[in-house]
Parts: sequence; structure tokens; C-alpha cells
Amino acid sequence: MPMAKRGVYLGVDVGSVSTNLVLLDHETDDILAKLYLRTNGAPIHALAQGMRQLREAGEWDVFGVGATGSGRQLAAAIIGADVVKNEITAHAVAALKHNPQAATVIEIGGQDSKIILIRNGVVSDFAMNTICAAGTGSFLDQQAARLGISVQDFGDIALQSRNPVRIAGRCTVFAESDMIHKQQLGHSVADILAGLCQAMVRNYLSGVAKGKRIEPPVLFQGGVAANSGIRYALEAALGLEVEVPPYFDAMGAVGAAVLAKESRFSSAGSGTRFAGFAVGESLLSSTSWECSGCPNHCEIVQINRDGRPLACWGSRCANPMPRTAE
Repeated sequence: MPMAKRGVYLGVDVGSVSTNLVLLDHETDDILAKLYLRTNGAPIHALAQGMRQLREAGEWDVFGVGATGSGRQLAAAIIGADVVKNEITAHAVAALKHNPQAATVIEIGGQDSKIILIRNGVVSDFAMNTICAAGTGSFLDQQAARLGISVQDFGDIALQSRNPVRIAGRCTVFAESDMIHKQQLGHSVADILAGLCQAMVRNYLSGVAKGKRIEPPVLFQGGVAANSGIRYALEAALGLEVEVPPYFDAMGAVGAAVLAKESRFSSAGSGTRFAGFAVGESLLSSTSWECSGCPNHCEIVQINRDGRPLACWGSRCANPMPRTAE
């Protein structure tokens, strides 16, 4: 007898560093599957890979799909999303699902960081830093590689420090130069890493969180939340307990799935636009061109599936006519 399909909501978060997918049980709200994939500059490939892996993980009946992240429009076009929301909304919704009393969300990802203030279950304020990579996961990856350690061991080694060094953390170039100088002076790797954790936290609090009233409960989300050294430095600087949710690295996708469920119940009777897991086996590609129809010279991007246009965007005028995929 064939196995009964589980009813789920699919949440997708496409970022510059990672592409995350989750399946939310439509009855219990449990996370039945979670994927954290490296985008590696190829979001279309990462999405296709994720769809293939989810299909292999079980039998699913997808009731709705939500997309978020910097690549949310791309994801929506490829997989057929019913809800497309920004990262602030998705992370706040996921935080409230984990802890309905959540008041502050600190999110530090691979390329950016943000703070979200929640009051009475509603986002009241937020701020983002997308200009400099200082204090983000990509910078930590680089420094771990330079020091010859695994980024997974970064936090544990930092917690072994007895005398963290002072490192300038306002700029990636200065921070790296400062770390090299401290190495040359003979400071231990643990003290240097602990100093870097403290510098990152100072940078975050004086930049992204400047002027924001941080109230408990505080949730720490994003890939960097795996770093116990950063969490310890945050708690020391804030004087507050910092909670890391179980799915800290995929909270954007969790929030997108929850939003898809809420959308389905608010629009009873409507079906889903989900394109099916078979999209992972399709030939997906993108083409781009500069429109010469007017002086705007818009840069048009077109997504194709098996040689047929799926979506087009980039025009500031009328919608561009799709082109045949090459």
C-alpha cells in the first residue's frame, strides 16, 4: 500500500550565501524537513537541488508556498509561490512562532545583519546593514580559513579565551589587519577569536542596533547564531539572555511557510501555485538583455523552464515581451 502523503507548507528563503527550504506540517506546525544549502552564486541551481532533495525525503502534499530573501522573486517564479514577503516580516513571524513573547530579533546572516523590534506581537521597528560585510558570516568564514580552523569550531575555541584582545571591528580590512598584528605579537588563537567576537558585537550594537531599545526575550537568528562565541559576547554586552531557536539558520524559510499557511486560511477555497517538485528535474536557465525600446534602456531578466519563459522583470516601462530561451 502506498504511503499517505503528508500535508505541508513549503517555505523558501533564497539569500546570497544560503538557500533554505523547510516543510511545515499543516496540522501540527512541526518542521518535517529542513535544508540549508550554499547558494554559491547560483540560486537557480540551489533551488533545483533543494526541490530534488525534498522530493526524495518523503511523500508530500503541498498546500501552499511562501518565498522570502533577496532572491524571493526568483524563487516565486521558479517554484510557484503563493506568498512573497520580505525578510523582516518572515523572520518576525518565525520568531513569534517559536516564542510568542519575543520582543527583539537579532539576525546575522552571511552577507547582512538586521534587528527587528516586536511589541505586542507586531513589528514596531527594524534596521538593516547591507553595506559592509564586517560582522557577518562571510567574514567569519574568511578569518576561520585564514587561521586554519573550521568555522564550526570558531565559537568553541573563542570560549577558551582567558584574555580576549582588543580588535577594531568597524571594517573588515582593519579587523583583519589588526588580527594579523595580534598574531605576530604572539597572542593565542583563542584570545584573537574572542576579541573578534567582541568586536563584531560592538560593531552590531553601535551600528545596526544604534538607538534601538533592546528588550527581552531576545532571539538570535541567522547562520552566525551557530557561533557560541558571538552568542556569549552578545549576552555579556547586553546583560540579557540570548535565545537561539532550533532552526536558527532557516528562520526566514520557517516564517515564509507560516505566512503561506496563514494566506491559505485567509483566502479559503483558493488553490496553490506550486509548480511541483518535478521542477528540480527541469532545465532552468536565465537570460538577460538591454531593452532598446526607449531611452530608459532597462536591463531585463527572464527565467526559463525547459525553454519556455516563466517570468520577466526589470522593466520600468510596459512589461517586456519574453524572448525564446537560447
